[in-house]
Amino acid sequence: MADMSVRTPDPNPGWLSEIALDETRSRVPILYVEAVPVRVDALGSVEHVGLLLGGSVTTGVMTRTIVSGRVMHGESVRDALLRNLEKDLGPTAFPQLPTSVAPFTVAEYFPLPGVTPLHDPRQHAVSLVYVVPVTGECNPRQDALELSWLTPEEVLSPAVLGDLEGGRGALVKQALAHLGALG
Repeated sequence: MADMSVRTPDPNPGWLSEIALDETRSRVPILYVEAVPVRVDALGSVEHVGLLLGGSVTTGVMTRTIVSGRVMHGESVRDALLRNLEKDLGPTAFPQLPTSVAPFTVAEYFPLPGVTPLHDPRQHAVSLVYVVPVTGECNPRQDALELSWLTPEEVLSPAVLGDLEGGRGALVKQALAHLGALG
């Protein structure tokens, strides 16, 4: 016999409580999307790369990072990418989502340092990474204090690459290589 009881719908479907998320992170790789925001010229060449500045979730120190967030249960990759871009860059960033959901790379973060260049002490995470041109006004939200637009040459400086949290400097460098913007 079917259950005919009426249930209140979950107001936040796809979200886990902090306790459930911590438990899940300790047992299962978590899927993320990440985006390297760029400004491009009329020919599609990268003029600037957007890096967020904020406090590290894991260390509490000031670091740079890229747009990043989980894919929620029942959410498409495209919707997750747009949601996280709007969450981190603001609603008027006007990101130009890729026509294909194929990322330029797949990144894997491990809780133990040294397995890959990417490290997240909280979890084992797999991330689909995109380069996303943005054309609008960016007003960082959430935990970011500011968004800096740097030229590819500025981004490639050892100081900036070293400031990127969790080894993401390697991802940004890989994104610039993918775009032919290494100089």
